[in-house]
Amino acid sequence: MSIRGEKKAAFVAVVGRPSVGKSTLVNRLCGAKVAIVSAAPQTTRNAIRGIVNRPQGQLVFVDTPGRHDSERKLNKHLLEVSDRAITGAEILLYVLDASRAFGTEEEAVAARLAPFAERTAAAVNKMDSPGADYEQYRMFLQSRLPLLGEDRYFKTSAMKKEGLEPLLDCLFAMAGEGEPFYPEEYYTDQEPAFRIAEIIREKAINRLYQELPHSLYVEVADAELREDNTRLWVRAFIITERESQKGIVVGKGGEMIKAIRQAAQKDLNRILDWKVELDLRVKSSPDWRHNDGVLKRLIDR
Repeated sequence: MSIRGEKKAAFVAVVGRPSVGKSTLVNRLCGAKVAIVSAAPQTTRNAIRGIVNRPQGQLVFVDTPGRHDSERKLNKHLLEVSDRAITGAEILLYVLDASRAFGTEEEAVAARLAPFAERTAAAVNKMDSPGADYEQYRMFLQSRLPLLGEDRYFKTSAMKKEGLEPLLDCLFAMAGEGEPFYPEEYYTDQEPAFRIAEIIREKAINRLYQELPHSLYVEVADAELREDNTRLWVRAFIITERESQKGIVVGKGGEMIKAIRQAAQKDLNRILDWKVELDLRVKSSPDWRHNDGVLKRLIDR
């Protein structure tokens, strides 16, 4: 074990195209639920920080939105979040999906990371998936990021927790010496209101993503500690883009919003220090995805 003055500390930006498993990988590396996970692409909208403390030191993983080229305002804001993380982190972790062929989207991600190859490691993820092809990505990385040595390629399966320890060892070896950024008991620095909103959004997306995956966001309106600070009462709103979408979220006889509320409460009771009581409602905010003020508030929080 290193003496205290020799401990490592670094921010690690986790970058890749949508749905390569970045959030699941960050959760596994941190040993706790830091980022929400959904089958819907670009579920992550913010730079989500998860913290790993080891005898070697501390790594702060910054989970970023999947990089996808689109002229939509929401996507442009998400690319800005990713770009800030790339330029601000000491280390980059490039995550690729071994079960999918690469195309123009992957080419664009590799081109964005090429100037930073000497401070990048690559996780070829989803090696447990049928049809996983490590060799195609080994050759892809050799061609597009020649300054990224093969000793920093890793086969991983976030779902099965495979290949994570060698990856962590490499990242700590790449980190510079420094004092930890956060106390050792921290595994994330997210505020409770943000975590509550994200968990509710995850449960809503996982039930509604085929109908309105990116047409909703969640806003925590009120939160109050009750019963000697043991119970947290929260009023939150699922906000749709159109008035007609509210009925989809509520569901027949209120069954959908009830299921979302119950699933969110179950997760929140597991990860927060209080018993959570959710008052969950629905309202609309017309064309919020085209409102710069709303997008800035959501993504920069």
